[in-house]
Amino acid sequence: MILTKQLSRVEERFEEVDRLMADPAVLSDYARIMELAQERRTLEELVNTFRQYQDLQRQLADNRALLAENEDPELLELAELEIAELSAQETKLEDELRRQLAPKDRNDDKNVIVEIRAGAGGDEAGLFAADLLRMYTRWADDHKFKTAIMSASETGVGGIKEAILEVRGSGAYSHLKYESGVHRVQRVPTTESQGRVHTSTATVAVLPEAEDVEIDVNPNEMKIDVFRSSGPGGQSVNTTDSAVRLTHLPTGLVISCQDEKSQLQNRLKAIRILKTKLYDIEMQRQLKDMGTARRSQVGSGDRSEKIRTYNFPQSRVTDHRINKTVFRLDAVLDGDLDEFITELATSDQTQQLQAMGEA
Repeated sequence: MILTKQLSRVEERFEEVDRLMADPAVLSDYARIMELAQERRTLEELVNTFRQYQDLQRQLADNRALLAENEDPELLELAELEIAELSAQETKLEDELRRQLAPKDRNDDKNVIVEIRAGAGGDEAGLFAADLLRMYTRWADDHKFKTAIMSASETGVGGIKEAILEVRGSGAYSHLKYESGVHRVQRVPTTESQGRVHTSTATVAVLPEAEDVEIDVNPNEMKIDVFRSSGPGGQSVNTTDSAVRLTHLPTGLVISCQDEKSQLQNRLKAIRILKTKLYDIEMQRQLKDMGTARRSQVGSGDRSEKIRTYNFPQSRVTDHRINKTVFRLDAVLDGDLDEFITELATSDQTQQLQAMGEA
């Protein structure tokens, strides 16, 4: 098998990680231990499968040696049967090893922050953005993920200009990362008197939540302003200066949080959002450095790409990346996204395996 050398290196690294985690000098470094523990979890399944594969190959070699050294018809027949069975298992394990060797996203197990912004289309775009927020919240609820609105700016007609939704739970990013991009809706707005279908858009960005050990923000690089929270139309909803506007001076990023009654809670939320955005900027930079091959895959996270159309007159939802169309728009907007998520993940993995074969 051409991947044996690569797998042997992975096994060596796995054993090296075990040794490092037992090193007293490393044990005193919490951040390093957490990093090594995460790496060990990432490698463990692959190493266990490789060891099964090696054991199976030894059994095959023993049976083939038996065939060459014996003339007893009964023993030969038994060896041939075992070789056939073991060969079938070998093929399955090789396929499994290739699957496990496909590059894994180190962010897959993380919580996510989903940013939804109204795009082109005025009030209708804001209403569609609110539909998407509800869709992701319903999906998360159905899958036992915890959600919280970290920030929201309403339009006053039931829509949203922008909302930041936190989705917490192991594997949240692995499921939702394919949702980044431009979502398009085609429907008749309630304000349309002649029944014409209008097209509006909303953008979605799915960001893996940064951990404290990954992003360190210098307090001297943050400017924090406080103000009174306001609701739709600008009316005051709080008599104290509890809302927070955080500006990150090196990048110019501005985050506003006013959903909590406590200034401290809003400040902590804003800092978490800032760290996540800074982490995403770094991830996007690394993605760009990887070149065009990775960016062509469905999980590239290109937020300028039109990824999905929601057509109300035909009750149709089309994902343009995998050319998949379903005619159950109501169910999809009610959070039934699993069919799309599964096929997008499968397509992404297939492309990665093909790229490995061409390398």
